[in-house]
Amino acid sequence: MMTTIPHRELRNNSSKILERVKNGEIIDVTNNGEIAATLIPPSSSPFERLLQSGGIRPAAESPVDFRLVPRIKSEISTSDMLEDLRGDR
Repeated sequence: MMTTIPHRELRNNSSKILERVKNGEIIDVTNNGEIAATLIPPSSSPFERLLQSGGIRPAAESPVDFRLVPRIKSEISTSDMLEDLRGDR
């Protein structure tokens, strides 16, 4: 969960806000309506921070096992396919 607070609230309630951050909350601090800082828990990895902020979400299913995907045969060679994709470079 991400919360936004004005810098005045941080100044007036810093110990309570820091406790919230310590407990896993990410808090954006604004100055004159613009985000000036983001407070994050010290143990959060970049991946965890993105998950908490909603910047990414975990995969809905387990990864694809490409060994189980059926292979197909094509009459066109791989080099012809690549040449066609590259076009007039």
